[in-house]
Amino acid sequence: MVAPRHPSRPSDAQVLDAIIIGGGPAGLSAALVLGRCLRRVLVCDAGHPRNESARIFNGFLSRDGSTPAEFLQICRDQLRRYETIELRTVKVVDVEREDCRFTAILETGERIAGRMLLLATGLVDELPQIENFRQFYGSTVHNCPYCDGWECRGQPIAVIGGNQDSVDLAIELLLWSKDLVLCTNGPLTCNRKTIKTIRRLDIRVTETPVSRLEGDGDKLEVIRFIDGNFLQRSAAFFSPGQYQRSHLAEQLGCEFCKDTNCIQCGEDTATNIPGVYAAGNASRGVQLVIAAAAEGMQAAFAINSALLDADAASNALRDHKPGQPTPSNRITPGSEAVN
Repeated sequence: MVAPRHPSRPSDAQVLDAIIIGGGPAGLSAALVLGRCLRRVLVCDAGHPRNESARIFNGFLSRDGSTPAEFLQICRDQLRRYETIELRTVKVVDVEREDCRFTAILETGERIAGRMLLLATGLVDELPQIENFRQFYGSTVHNCPYCDGWECRGQPIAVIGGNQDSVDLAIELLLWSKDLVLCTNGPLTCNRKTIKTIRRLDIRVTETPVSRLEGDGDKLEVIRFIDGNFLQRSAAFFSPGQYQRSHLAEQLGCEFCKDTNCIQCGEDTATNIPGVYAAGNASRGVQLVIAAAAEGMQAAFAINSALLDADAASNALRDHKPGQPTPSNRITPGSEAVN
């Protein structure tokens, strides 16, 4: 007697080669490479990228000065010509792992199965709890000098924050402006060596807590302190705390880097969970759009290589037609997980 099929288990024709969670530069880059390899891919994106507040982004050759929305629209438009790639604006709320496959559960209740899983879910920046901060964030208040330092060169700049990362940022920003004030927003908490460095570099420091930011529209003009004093600045930078945008990596059992809270993965972007890969801001310290796109391509190479190994071992490469589903009894996510 044949056991009945589980009602929620997808048929062979419904099992995709890869599910990509996150439709930023990493996820879309991976989809492009996998789609061109005739791998059937679904990209799920909730529609809120990390740089959503940014007026423009820079440092991406051929796209320098683009807006985040413009860049993502160009990427999506280019992917739509590939019938192997499906793009959906939807949040993945859960992932199940069983029988060498992954099932993504969407916020609509729909269940989608795939052989491999790429987490390109990104990070969320924690903004300082300062009045009017969000009004200027992304226009004249920034967190990355590589992205926005050029536009602020020679201007009066403030760095807001007194921890080690903030002080290191202040030192770094001397490349772009010597008119620099470190507004620690309370006591300095960096190490003694760094304190000696900022004194030697003549970086001005004020430890009075910040009350609010002031300016016209999104143009910063004044940093107001709780004692009523103020500092005229035309730009400010800060080093944000960050956390994973999605809970899925933790739920799946992925390991994390101790210092950065990024998903731990090897050079090929594989995590410690077989069949699960990570790319983009969620897994790397260098948080630039161009770096995320490159990591997405790297992840796609690794995923396709793992699929090739599995398909060659099972004779699926001989038996199935390109672009068609691999029989479910020949599906395996491989064992290339990072140690």
